[in-house]
Amino acid sequence: MEQIKEKLLEELQTPTVFTIPIGKGIPITESVVVSWIVMGVLILAALLLTRNLKVENPSKLQVGLEEAVKFLNNFADSSIGKHGATFAAYLGTIALYILLSNIIGIFGLVPPTKDINVTAALAVMSAFLIYGAQFRYRGLRGGLKQFAKPMPLLLPINLMEIVIRPLALCMRLFGNILGAFIIMELIKLICPAVVPVPFSIYFDLFDGTIQAVVFVFLTALFTGEGIQDEE
Repeated sequence: MEQIKEKLLEELQTPTVFTIPIGKGIPITESVVVSWIVMGVLILAALLLTRNLKVENPSKLQVGLEEAVKFLNNFADSSIGKHGATFAAYLGTIALYILLSNIIGIFGLVPPTKDINVTAALAVMSAFLIYGAQFRYRGLRGGLKQFAKPMPLLLPINLMEIVIRPLALCMRLFGNILGAFIIMELIKLICPAVVPVPFSIYFDLFDGTIQAVVFVFLTALFTGEGIQDEE
């Protein structure tokens, strides 16, 4: 039991891979390195998949990509409203990043989304998008008035949501990925042979995909709430 406890405590830590010799040194953690790998894979995939695009006689791959973009635009429009297309690229990017980060454990790498610093950064980015859009499309006065809706009595609660919303996005993603990671490590320690395979399919693929969808859906929903009924 002590061995399992020590192993889990070891896995829960985010080790420093190397340090950049600037000033007192900038530590680069494992989650940052894996994030770079994820970003590199996504950039490479984007370059390879968008080569040789044609207006006439498109390939099946191009048709599939166009359908995926159309689906993303429709999702943004239905969730956010008439300005949805403006946010589609951001939603699609974080969806792909979170999805690949969540399922990368299948390839033997540690998911960067089990690091609360990563999920907090994603949540802060979404918070800037949510409230930035609110003030962009409503103006300063209209954006401030939005906090007093549907009635001025709810102003304190609406102001608290500035912190609650990103905190909820951060902790939901972090908690689920960390929980799944801990369960998988326990299964690997107890039954290191064949048993972990079906559990890995569920926790890494299914649950990882669900958490990416939930994060993007909530980001779009919160953004839409601030601008859908703009005057």
